[in-house]
Amino acid sequence: MPEPLPGDLFQPGDLVNNTYRVEAILGRGGTSDVYRARSEISGRLVALKVLKTEFANNDDYLVLLTREETMREIRHDAVVRYSENNRTPDGHVYLLIDYVDGPGLDKKLKEGPMSADDLQVICRRVAEGLQAAHAKGICHRDLSPDNIILRNGDPAQAVIIDFGIAKDTNPGAETIVGNEFAGKYAYAAPEQLAGKTDERTDIYSLGALLLANFRGKAPDIGNNPMEVVKRKADPLNTDGVPEPLKSLLDKMTDPDPDKRYQSAAEILAALDQGTPAGSEDLSDATIIAPVAQKAKQSAPPPAPGKSAGAKKSRSVLVPVIAGLVLVAALGAAFMSGLFSSAPNLPVADPYRLSIAEAKGAAPRAVGFVPSETIAEDLRQRMEAAQGTVDLTLASGNIAESWGPDVLTLLNAVDDLDVWRLSISGNTVEVVGETSDPALHDRILALLDPGTVGALAVEPDIRLNELILAAQKLDPILRQRADCGPLQLVDPPAVGYGQDGTVRIAGTMSSEEGRAALRSALEEVIGDRRLEINTNILNPTLCLLESILPRAPASGIDIAFFRGDAGGAPAPDGEFIVGENPVIDVLLPPETTDGYLTVSVLDVSGNVFHLLPNINRTDNAVGSLRNGTEGPLPIRVAYSIDEAPSTGGLAFRVDDTTLGKTKVIVIHSSAPLFNEMRPTSESALSFSEALLQQNGNLETRIYSLDSRILTTSLR
Repeated sequence: MPEPLPGDLFQPGDLVNNTYRVEAILGRGGTSDVYRARSEISGRLVALKVLKTEFANNDDYLVLLTREETMREIRHDAVVRYSENNRTPDGHVYLLIDYVDGPGLDKKLKEGPMSADDLQVICRRVAEGLQAAHAKGICHRDLSPDNIILRNGDPAQAVIIDFGIAKDTNPGAETIVGNEFAGKYAYAAPEQLAGKTDERTDIYSLGALLLANFRGKAPDIGNNPMEVVKRKADPLNTDGVPEPLKSLLDKMTDPDPDKRYQSAAEILAALDQGTPAGSEDLSDATIIAPVAQKAKQSAPPPAPGKSAGAKKSRSVLVPVIAGLVLVAALGAAFMSGLFSSAPNLPVADPYRLSIAEAKGAAPRAVGFVPSETIAEDLRQRMEAAQGTVDLTLASGNIAESWGPDVLTLLNAVDDLDVWRLSISGNTVEVVGETSDPALHDRILALLDPGTVGALAVEPDIRLNELILAAQKLDPILRQRADCGPLQLVDPPAVGYGQDGTVRIAGTMSSEEGRAALRSALEEVIGDRRLEINTNILNPTLCLLESILPRAPASGIDIAFFRGDAGGAPAPDGEFIVGENPVIDVLLPPETTDGYLTVSVLDVSGNVFHLLPNINRTDNAVGSLRNGTEGPLPIRVAYSIDEAPSTGGLAFRVDDTTLGKTKVIVIHSSAPLFNEMRPTSESALSFSEALLQQNGNLETRIYSLDSRILTTSLR
C-alpha cells in the first residue's frame, strides 16, 4: 500500500463530507487517486476514487466520471459496486466504490505460478461478472491482473475492479480516459491496436491474464511497436498448460475475434461441459476413414513438371507468405499512424492533454494523443523522470502538425523549475516558474508571438525571485482581509530567501476566504513555506474587528478556568454546554497605571462589559492593584459559587450561543468611554460608541489584547 504524501488530496484521518473517515491511500493514477475510508455512520469500509484537483472543474472529466458512476447498474458479486458520485464542500469530486479486501492477481503474479484449478475457478467467476457487465452494454477494455482482486484471497470470490476506461457499447457513447490507448499492451486484444473493442476484447484479455498467472510472469510483447504488432498477430503460447484449461485459453485468445468465444456465456458453457474447451463438435464433423488402394490409384497425377512433393511445399508456403505480408502490413500501418489517427479511432471533443512537472512530485502526462509515435515520445520522457502517463489514442479537431508542435513546446519549457501545459484542441495554456531571469526572458521571447507552429499559446511564466521583499505581500493582505487586518509575523528585513517561511496572523470570516488568501500568496511566494495562523470569526466579531481601536498587543494576558471543576485551568479556552467559564486578566509587573476595559463579544451579537460595569465601576489599574506589585490576576468573570458574594458576573454555557466568543482587554490612559456602558448591549450600539471614541484625541490607547473562548455541544 502506498505511503501518504503531503501533496495527496486527503490524508489519513480526514473526514470527507462528514461521513467517510480516510484511513489510507490505495493508489495514485493520472486523473484520480483512490483512498480507503470508513463510514462514520455505518462503519462500512469503502473506496473513494477522487478526481485530481486540476480536473475537478473540467466538464469533460466530470462527464467521464459520471459515466463511470453508471457502472452501479451492474449488480453482480463479481463486479465492484459503484454507489455514489459526489462533491465535497471544497470542490473535490469523488466516486464511492465498495472496498474489496484481498490480493490482486498482480500480486499473485509476482508470487509465482498459480494452479490450473484455481485459474479455472477465477475464469468462471470473472466470466460471470463480464456477462453481467456486457448485458448492460459495458465492456471493461482494460482487464489485467491488477484489475481483479481475490476477496479474502479466495479464487471463488474474484472481483473485477476499476472500470475507469470502460466503454458503453451503445452508438455514440463516450470513452473513459485510461491507460495508454485504452488497454494495456500485454493483455490487450490485437484489434485494440486499431481502436476496436467489443465483448470479445474482454474475453481475450481474460485469457491472456489467466495464462500470465499460470506462467507466473507477464507476456513478452516485444520492445518496439513493430514487435508488438507482429506478436499480437500470433496465437499465445499455451504449451505446458494442462487440459481443459489449455483449450479454453487457446480459444479465448485467438488473434481473430471471430474465432474466439463470442460471449462470456459461451465460456461458462465450455466450463460446464467439463471437456477440453474449444474441442470440435463431432456431430457435424467429417469422419476420416482408411482409403482403399483403388481410391489411391484413381487420384489425378501431378501436373507435368511438378512433383507431389513440390505441390505439398507450395501449399505450406502460401499461408506463410500471407502471414508475413499481414505482419508487414500491420507494422507499416502502425508506424504510419493508421492505428492512431485513422477515422476508426475514437473521436475526442474537446481534445485535451495535460502535461505537468512540479517540484516534489512525479511528472505526468494525461489525456489524448493522435499517434503512437507521440504517445511513445511522451511515455519515454515521463519514464526517464520517474513520471506517469495516462494517454488515450484518439482523433479530433486538431492541426496536422499538432503532435510535433506539442513536443517543440515541451522542449521549450522543460528547463523551468515547475511547469504545466494545458492543451485543448489547438490552444495551449502554459504556466510555469523559474528563479533564472535569463531563462524567464528567453522563454517569454519564444512564446511572445503567441503561436508555436499551429498552436495558439497563452503563456504565464513567473519569475520566482531569489529574495522576496515582504512589502510585496502587503497588497495581497490588504485585499484579502475580510475580518480585521492581516499581518506578517516577524518578516525579515532583507526579505524572504528561497528557503524562508512566510507566516500570516490575524482573523478571517470564513475557511473559503482563508483558502483564497493561501492561493493568492502561493502565486507570489513560489516554493517558500507558508503558515497561515488565523482565527475564523463570526460576522458579528468581524464587524467589531473592523471598528476596534488600532493598538499593539502587550504583556497583558487572559486566562480561562472551569468554575464547576474547582477552578481547574482551561488553557485551550474550550467549553461545552453546561460548563461555567471563569476569566482572569493577568497584569504584568510593568502595568501600573491607566485604565482597563474588559468586554466579551459573543456569537449572538451581544457585548457584555466585565470591567467596568454598573456593579464594578472602578477600572483604574492603581485601584485594581491596591498596592500590590508584580504580576497580578484580576478576576472579571466568576464561578457560579463566587458571584453572589462578590457581585461579579458569572456565565454558564447554553446551546443558544455556541461558537467563538472574543474576550478583549483595552489598556488606555483615561477611561475609554465618557459614560458608563450598560452591562450588556448590542454589537451595533457598542460599535457606534467605539466610532465616537476613535475621534476622542484626549484618550490614548496603550494596547489591545484578546483571546478566543470557544463553546460547543461536546
